[in-house]
Amino acid sequence: MTTMPDEDHPLRPLLASVRELVPCDAAVLLRLEDDRSLVPVAFEGLDDAVMGRRFPLDSHPRLAQLAASAQGLRFAADCGLPDPYDGLLAGQQRELLAVHDCMGAPLRHGGRLWGLVTLDALDPHAFDGVGDAQRHALVRLLEAGIGSWMALEQAAERRAREQVLARELRGAAPTRELLGKSPAVQRLLKEIDTVAPSDLTVLILGETGVGKELVAQRLHAGSPRRDAALVQVNCAALPETLADSELFGHKKGAFTGAVQDRVGKFELADGGTLLLDEVGELPLSVQAKLLRVLQSGELQRPGSDRQLRVDVRVLAATNRDLKQEVAEGRFRADLYHRLSVYPLLVPPLRERGRDVLLLAGGFLEENQQRLGARNLRLTPAASAALLAHDWPGNVRELEHLISRAALRALSAQGRASRWIGIEPQQLALQAEAVAQPRPEPAMAATPPDSIGTGLGLREATEAFQRQWVAAALARHGGSMVQAAREAGMDRSNFHRLARRLGVTSARE
Repeated sequence: MTTMPDEDHPLRPLLASVRELVPCDAAVLLRLEDDRSLVPVAFEGLDDAVMGRRFPLDSHPRLAQLAASAQGLRFAADCGLPDPYDGLLAGQQRELLAVHDCMGAPLRHGGRLWGLVTLDALDPHAFDGVGDAQRHALVRLLEAGIGSWMALEQAAERRAREQVLARELRGAAPTRELLGKSPAVQRLLKEIDTVAPSDLTVLILGETGVGKELVAQRLHAGSPRRDAALVQVNCAALPETLADSELFGHKKGAFTGAVQDRVGKFELADGGTLLLDEVGELPLSVQAKLLRVLQSGELQRPGSDRQLRVDVRVLAATNRDLKQEVAEGRFRADLYHRLSVYPLLVPPLRERGRDVLLLAGGFLEENQQRLGARNLRLTPAASAALLAHDWPGNVRELEHLISRAALRALSAQGRASRWIGIEPQQLALQAEAVAQPRPEPAMAATPPDSIGTGLGLREATEAFQRQWVAAALARHGGSMVQAAREAGMDRSNFHRLARRLGVTSARE
């Protein structure tokens, strides 16, 4: 969307000063966008039809010559090059003019070409008396004004970024450490510490709840960007219609409801790290826009033609099999390759052995402080039950389970106890395993008690899971997708569970 010049634009008074120095019928300030096009930001003496116009340098040779000149140019009255403003003069002067006086000059900011100033007069001799000194004074006046305006604009954007980032950081959860002594976790930690100091894009893979966010935090903390921001985006929570605004920001008036400028996540993360969590959930239309930013390091806010360059290290996380998503047309192959420069696989909790007890101890400590309890402890039987559990929900499941068990144990034993022991029944692991949508009447024919007869806790749990999964597949005609949806599980996790339990689908 093109940037609209504003009647109250801060640079507008400069044009009045220019017209006092050099009397003319029209004066325009044009800003260079994309190194290819000029966009009016302030003007006097032109019809409002110029608002929103773009002037590509390839299509406007007069403007291209001005941009390439060192000090500016005045075009001869009989110059055959087309004038970009023919028919755009204000008032009654809209007819195409055979001859008139035109001059302009390049304007620079920070050593780079910022744009142009152009002056037009109906009188073909209007600029006969304008010498080099007068033109140079005009350029210095404009460049000083542009420098002041740009400094104010950049300061305002910086303050907006800082305010948004401060709000995000105030609402952020306390950072936890990635813990584990098992060989699987030690291998992961070694890989993280190897790639962290680089600027490589990392794709963090793993099931739901394994701690992919903690991996991202360790990658950021081990990088040269550690003193800058780590900004997280939950891609699964981005509505397609607002994804542009969330990722890239927007300018006021870009769309209905855009009542003020907004800083996007990429700008917030400038100089730091951006985590695209659940990146596999991004719609294809957003994937294409994301790819352009990753390729060029440049973004464009909706509602603005200004290109912004950002220096961001991108981390992405997903529980999806992106190779399969690419094969099925739901994820762009070029974006997948751009994100998976260095893939890291986070092992599930069931592969971490006694790390379960280490993590449980940390969660017990947190609950102890939160509940004001003393000495929350796992009994030996409870520890054995945790080690025997399959953990389909991984570390997140363990965290929530410990929180509930701590409350139950505290309620049962009271705060006066010297220490509070958590028993297997307070963990309610079997209830966790069977906490699925209410079964159909056909499922109620075999009560849970009969499943566990003569079996240990783990065997009884697996027996019930096997029966539930088989029944769910039967209800949905063998569809893994629909059965997984009923189970409230990710499709790949459900498929993995069914395969482990030995349950097959007729569609496989």
